Amino acid sequence: MTSLKKQFISGVVYTAAAKYAGLIIQLVITGVLSRLLTPDDFGIVAIATVFITFFNLLSDFGIGPAIIQTKDLEEEEIRDIFTFSIYVGLGLGVFFFIAGTWIADIYNKPVLVTICRLLSINVFFASINIVPNAMLLREKKFKFIALRTLFIQVVCGVIGIAAALSGMNLYSLIIYSISSAIALFAVNYYQNPLFRHITFKSSSLKKIYHYSIYQFFFNFINYFSRNLDTLFIGRFLSTAVLGYYDKAYRLMLLPVENLTHVLSPVIHPLFSDFQHDKKKIEEGYGKIVFFLAMLGFPASAYLPFVSRELIYIIFGNQWENAVPVFQILSWSVGIQIVLSSSGSIFQAANGTKMLFLSGFLSAIAMVGGICYGVFVTKTSEGVAYGLIVAFVLNFIQAYLLLIRFVLHGSLSRFLRAFIKPLLLFFLVLIFEYVFYRMAFSAPVFLSFILKTFIAGCAVVTGIIITGDYKLVIAIVKGFLQSRK
Repeated sequence: MTSLKKQFISGVVYTAAAKYAGLIIQLVITGVLSRLLTPDDFGIVAIATVFITFFNLLSDFGIGPAIIQTKDLEEEEIRDIFTFSIYVGLGLGVFFFIAGTWIADIYNKPVLVTICRLLSINVFFASINIVPNAMLLREKKFKFIALRTLFIQVVCGVIGIAAALSGMNLYSLIIYSISSAIALFAVNYYQNPLFRHITFKSSSLKKIYHYSIYQFFFNFINYFSRNLDTLFIGRFLSTAVLGYYDKAYRLMLLPVENLTHVLSPVIHPLFSDFQHDKKKIEEGYGKIVFFLAMLGFPASAYLPFVSRELIYIIFGNQWENAVPVFQILSWSVGIQIVLSSSGSIFQAANGTKMLFLSGFLSAIAMVGGICYGVFVTKTSEGVAYGLIVAFVLNFIQAYLLLIRFVLHGSLSRFLRAFIKPLLLFFLVLIFEYVFYRMAFSAPVFLSFILKTFIAGCAVVTGIIITGDYKLVIAIVKGFLQSRK
């Protein structure tokens, strides 16, 4: 476990460095574009993004996680799988190019034709990047992945910002996306040139089929449950409403993606080495859950109180209509941060069948919440409330399946990890609410600083009460050790 701990901390540090550098670049690009584009423009891009995500999903087939999990794959078999991904990417890229016309007709937005045709390049490169990315994770080359990602984000970020400032408007987002995909493949291929022949053996695909098929089914269901809100709001409400909603939803996801998604690429490759020792996986994951909850739960109580300030500072006051949706959704940040890590453990413990079942149940809850908002309340705020309920239900069923039926562990022991994080949640909530009731008015930036300070005081108070200052010391110590 000591070796696992060192590898985990090292992997997380490198992944985090790249992830947070990318976050800064994304915020700069988004901040620039938010002041140049309209909510309708962002709604259009959101629609295109949903469809390209779907085509990227089709190209994946669960291949990436299967390569990481299957330790006895030969080099020639990996080359066969890579060749297969090239043909899949070509086919789906051409189909997406053609489908641009149909997508534009559905939403009555002619500009989607050009956008989809340009993004068909992304579909191709997303497919051929799957195997190289999986190989780097399989070999635990976290430092190289971090440096590669950081380099691409900086270079392509500069290109995207330059395009935005030169007046290319929403096409700046497309340019940033395409250049990132091409640069990623160029670096990957330089590191590991896999292509040697134009044919492939089906036996290589069969070797990973039983694992990858359930992963693919989960991804397929998860895609629709996660993107149906965008499709429905854009189709039945308006692209302007979708623009505000998408802006709020993506801002809410930042702490989720930039915390859990720092851990997830590390969790699966490392814990897959213990796929036959479920108890060791349960013990290691329990510590990760506690850490995530200690960060995520206080954030859930803090973010709703600074929703207006964050929207105004990052995007500008013209995006005020995004505040209510962000305020509602941010209550779910804590459970989403924890829940988003569960998929890697399902994968590492060979529980992709249960992952598929969890995804199916999750889809039912998510679709129900979205339909409630779109067809009953007919507001984006209604969609947000429906999703809050869905997130809670999914948290319950996912961990019931994971802890009891995949890891065969103790559910009560798992739930005890949330006692101290819940205490921090309520302390931050009480501190912020008291400050809010004081009806103190201040400029946006000053208000943000004051509310952040109040939340910090609440967290420090909670750490003193619970005695978990040792956790903070351990995190700092682990970070310093990983840099040596």
